[in-house]
Amino acid sequence: MKHLKSTLAALALSAAMIPAGAIAQTVLRLAENQPDTKPVTIAMKRFAELVKQYSNGEVEVQVFDGAQLGQEPETIEQAQAGIVDFARVNSVVLANVSPSMGVFTLPYIFRDFDHKFAVLDGEIGQQVLADLEDVGLKGFPFLEAGSRNFYTVKGKPVRSIDDLKGMKIRVQPAPIALRMIELLGAVPTPMNYGEVYSALQTGVIDGAENDYVSYQTSAHYEVAPNYTVDGHLSPPAVLVMNKAKFDGLPPAQQEAITKAAQEAALYERQIMNEAMDTAKQAVIDAGAEIIEVDNAPFRKAVEPIYAEFPDLVPLIEKIGQVQ
Repeated sequence: MKHLKSTLAALALSAAMIPAGAIAQTVLRLAENQPDTKPVTIAMKRFAELVKQYSNGEVEVQVFDGAQLGQEPETIEQAQAGIVDFARVNSVVLANVSPSMGVFTLPYIFRDFDHKFAVLDGEIGQQVLADLEDVGLKGFPFLEAGSRNFYTVKGKPVRSIDDLKGMKIRVQPAPIALRMIELLGAVPTPMNYGEVYSALQTGVIDGAENDYVSYQTSAHYEVAPNYTVDGHLSPPAVLVMNKAKFDGLPPAQQEAITKAAQEAALYERQIMNEAMDTAKQAVIDAGAEIIEVDNAPFRKAVEPIYAEFPDLVPLIEKIGQVQ
């Protein structure tokens, strides 16, 4: 309740800050938990600019970044309740509200970047977004949130699935992640992110997993210089809106928001990939080895996990058929 009151106070303050005489007829608020330096936040601010442009100034989107309005579980609830109008969230968290979204959080569900967005931008992605309407949300085109890969300490590179056997790998304390590591033959070792560097340095763990940007910014490459590109997890992010609010807008404003969201999503994918490329080059320059592997044996090993989500099996099969 205390957090809700502070959220409402922040929103009231923002409304009071709208300049007198502003031409915006509709003011919408967007919750973003990442800081303003992150590609996804930059894209949300681009979205706001595009909405203003395409609505001829009739709609203003205010972006509250840096988790000012709460973390993703809270902002999803706020969007459902209409306390905020938009929330930019990851599919992992959103799956707790709309279960079909969980199919995109399974290991090796996507073969590569092209397959991922063929799925997300196609019939399957549209079906999963449509399911959000059952929980009071409208979803817009998917955003890139990176792919997670393994990295290991000196002397223990992972060049095939056999190299993972018996290795102690730090993972997030999430059931899917723990089960995935078990199926790959390694020993899942959950721990707080802030403890990973010293655990790698002292041999408490043999490796961990994350995307290029996190690998670089955490300096984990200093103590785990072998980065194996297997792409085991690649859950997308998504911008959602309170459905009743969207439905209540004039058609021209709906069209402006939809067009802006489509363009902002493409922009976000571009700058996120650029950020990944920059981080990749930085760790290479610092001496890390990038190891490309055929992940087909990895994908085969984790197949039993799919049967543990029987409600998602039809979607899993459809995703596998997408070329």
